[in-house]
Amino acid sequence: MAVDESIARVRREAREVAPADEVDRAIADMAKRIEAEFDGVNPVILPVMHGGAFTAVRLCRHFDFPYEFAYVHASRYGNRLTGGAIEWRVEPDRMLAGRHVLVVDDVIDHGATLRDLSAKLRRRGVASLRIAVLVVKDVDGEPARPRPDFVGITIVEDEYLFGCGMDYKGYWRGLPALYSVPAP
Repeated sequence: MAVDESIARVRREAREVAPADEVDRAIADMAKRIEAEFDGVNPVILPVMHGGAFTAVRLCRHFDFPYEFAYVHASRYGNRLTGGAIEWRVEPDRMLAGRHVLVVDDVIDHGATLRDLSAKLRRRGVASLRIAVLVVKDVDGEPARPRPDFVGITIVEDEYLFGCGMDYKGYWRGLPALYSVPAP
């Protein structure tokens, strides 16, 4: 199956929001702050698939403390540019009860996924719950969204982001820099 030319065009025409070196510095800084908090508690690093896995792996390369790695898989976008209902493909495991958990995600805008995940983890009885997010979109009117404990980059434009784990219709997750196109 051939790739739709519009996918390639989006990449060529996108605006670079954060170059790769800025993203690398943000991740290294987050990792230092996380390490100071989690050293000695044997946490579970819990990325939200797919995008959060990219950030989690990059963070874990900096950690010099023991941790376990699990994952959850939730989707609100699929290959669309607007979010819908949360579809849980892999929910939090029962083994998380009593554990210190670091949820890692790529971006938080409205916070629906992280809000739902946080509630699920509390019902599972985690010992502590912290949230690390590579990008926080400063979106107006979202007072009920979870507040991440560790943030790499804050974006004030309400644009559609891709790269660094975030995709555009399923493409471009692996780009080392962060890009944007106008929100649909």
